[in-house]
Amino acid sequence: MTDVVALAQALLRADSVTPARGTVFDLLEAALRPIGFAVDRFVSGSAPDGPVENMIALRPGAGPHLAFAGHVDVVPPGDGWTGSPWSGEIRGDLLYGRGAVDMKGAVAAFVAAAAQAQGPTLSLLITGDEEGPATYGTPALIDRMAARGIAPDVCLVGEPTSVRQLGDMIKIGRRGSVNIWISVPGRQGHVAYPHLADNPAGKLARALAALQTLGLDHGNDWFQPSNLEITDIHVGNPAHNVIPARAEARINIRFNDLQRGEALIERVAAVVREHAPAASVTGKVSGEAFLTPPGPWTAVVSGAVEARTGLIAELSTSGGTSDARFLSQLCPTVEFGLVNATMHQVDEAVAVADLATLTAIYAEVIARLAA
Repeated sequence: MTDVVALAQALLRADSVTPARGTVFDLLEAALRPIGFAVDRFVSGSAPDGPVENMIALRPGAGPHLAFAGHVDVVPPGDGWTGSPWSGEIRGDLLYGRGAVDMKGAVAAFVAAAAQAQGPTLSLLITGDEEGPATYGTPALIDRMAARGIAPDVCLVGEPTSVRQLGDMIKIGRRGSVNIWISVPGRQGHVAYPHLADNPAGKLARALAALQTLGLDHGNDWFQPSNLEITDIHVGNPAHNVIPARAEARINIRFNDLQRGEALIERVAAVVREHAPAASVTGKVSGEAFLTPPGPWTAVVSGAVEARTGLIAELSTSGGTSDARFLSQLCPTVEFGLVNATMHQVDEAVAVADLATLTAIYAEVIARLAA
């Protein structure tokens, strides 16, 4: 089970819609124990966001400690697949299945690389809810590591970062994300007698208009400008002749490292209350922005990519969030993995040749750390 294609197929054949538990972890443990890893599996949390299964696999060595972080949960497959989303079928040059690129393929590649390469201390930090709320996944892994005294020197996250071909992009940072809910109370009444009512819809509309013109920043050398987007507006009024009693909205802000999530919630609340003083504004920070500046660790990964592909990878902070937002608090963290063109799509697939190349790149990273 350390052949990358065979392991990837086995993982793909395990239905592991988030939150993942059981079989997919059994398969991974069966591949890791024979190559010297001690495996610690544990379940965290309760409904509604749990329970979630997680794994820490550790193999001591000499030199720096490299942690590989990944997830074996997947998004629901959706309808319209050519074959079964759990087939692990190879058709032509491609291996099909939900999670092929995001990110069971990368997990299989790192296990295969660890079977080939010796040297530094290696750990795999595998969660079952990266595609879900991430409440009891990587944060619980970090707590478990702290309790056991496990402290990696560098971390590699196997997210599918490549865009057009394997090796063209490495992620050295990510923007943060915050969701904010706005609720404006009013007083229900007849539309012909507005003086006897208090319409919250207009107040909310004015607040949202002000938020859309709110300039957050202009970005910097590594990040694009932060952006605020309205993602839901809800009044729920079934009658055409009634002023509603409440109007609600939700916004999302993707922000760079010039901002902090809690400060953005406060800033939004201040704008909203200029137009609706009685409004309630609540927010949840999904993750703060982070950056691993170019340096020794990024050079190791970039060098390994160039050695095995001939490509000079672009260092980027584009895209959405990942569990790297948590792991970056521990040590320098970068993300590198497969081509992301089909992730979350129907007929998600990975090139079989890319699995072999990614295994070689990960083995090169391990070897360079051992040097």
